[in-house]
Amino acid sequence: MQKKPLSDLFNQKVHALNLGLESMADALEQQETPVERLNWQPPERILPNLVYTIDDISIDQANDISCERITQSKAVLVGMGIARDVIPGMRENMILHAGPPLTWERMCGPTRGAVMGALIYEGTAKDEKQAEEIAASGDFIFEPCHHHNTVGPMAGIVSPSMPVFIVENPIYGVRAYATQNEGLGKVLRYGAMGEEVYERLRWMEKVLYPTLARALESMPKGIDLKSMIAQALHMGDECHNRNRAGTSLFLRAIAPALVRTQKDGEDTAKVIEFISNNDHFFLNLSMPTGKATLLPAEGIAGSTILTVMARNGTDFGIRLASMPDQWFTAPAGRVEGLYLPGFSEEDANPDIGDSTITETAGFGGFAMAAAPAITQFVGGSPELALKTTIEMYEITHAQHRDFTIPALGFRGTPLGIDVRRVAESGLLPQINTGIAHRQPGIGMVGAGILRAPKKCFDDAFFAFEQKYCKQKEKK
Repeated sequence: MQKKPLSDLFNQKVHALNLGLESMADALEQQETPVERLNWQPPERILPNLVYTIDDISIDQANDISCERITQSKAVLVGMGIARDVIPGMRENMILHAGPPLTWERMCGPTRGAVMGALIYEGTAKDEKQAEEIAASGDFIFEPCHHHNTVGPMAGIVSPSMPVFIVENPIYGVRAYATQNEGLGKVLRYGAMGEEVYERLRWMEKVLYPTLARALESMPKGIDLKSMIAQALHMGDECHNRNRAGTSLFLRAIAPALVRTQKDGEDTAKVIEFISNNDHFFLNLSMPTGKATLLPAEGIAGSTILTVMARNGTDFGIRLASMPDQWFTAPAGRVEGLYLPGFSEEDANPDIGDSTITETAGFGGFAMAAAPAITQFVGGSPELALKTTIEMYEITHAQHRDFTIPALGFRGTPLGIDVRRVAESGLLPQINTGIAHRQPGIGMVGAGILRAPKKCFDDAFFAFEQKYCKQKEKK
């Protein structure tokens, strides 16, 4: 008989629950007593109960502060700029990438492909062979987007000439950045190369960017992206892999300014068509929204809340609010999903991208109950979408005040991944994501779901204990 998780037993009448040996349930069933076999087992190890730090800081209270800062935060699209001019610490010989720190030698296929494509787009290399030689030469510096208050989907590549959105959190005076979204298929962020990729990027730089930038300059209050996400969650998005409502809301908000500030009617029409035909356009706005709202939670002593969860196709990494400069990593996982025609799991690269900033900020995969249709893109079922959100409440510290889910009685989304709860329960964050081909130059091959790796959470738990709690035992 298949075991059932505890969540499936709500509102059911049962005579007995079995949490132990199978023989106990068998004996009851032989006596015709209805039994539900729970999918439970003792923890692999008993972890220390972390409640206070050595300085007598209540960890729960520190986590309250972290989550309160996240929910209090605003996120407003205030403008655009060129990466080298606006991203803190960006340099001409620097390329930013998704996930934890990474060298060229350890880069996966799609990240290498995106780096090579960026060098050709920048005019630094004339072809793929020269681009590979330059990338391997050590002349360029590779750093994580997160080290520069930036986030990038999939390979996450940001090169100096790329236009970026500027998202401001006016409550705490911080800003986050992200490039414009290219769409799906054969695109740079999935590691694709080729003239069609570069031609699209050049059009985005020469037409899309200045058209949007002019419109935003005419909007002194900017665009409230956080409120837009809250509304999109009520319209069937989860704002990670489903962004149809968010993209539509953004286009509706900026359209009057586009018309009023147009310099060329045909260019403006093409910009509107490009956004309208790209349901994922809003992803590159929801991601910096997540980053801008999480930044104020960094540096809170004694907090076990995650402020970063990111992947680069090689490693999966997390960072804690109380230890914002330290990465805890594990090998990136394999995605289970739906594949485009002609591709299979043998073609898939491991998990990749900064887009898990959405789950970290309390939406994305954690809000799948608001977007059951997402399962048509990533696999699974509407029931899985609902179950995922319910499970994530078990590993989070709070519920989001502004992001709510109609299907759950407008309950706030799960917010504040607590590394203690993950380590103690063994329940891992569930993510939905795109899938890139493992070889450079090909691009997107599908989309799917997976769990975060356990090792990085265990490592973070024990590092936190060592830094904040261990010495208390010696007193």
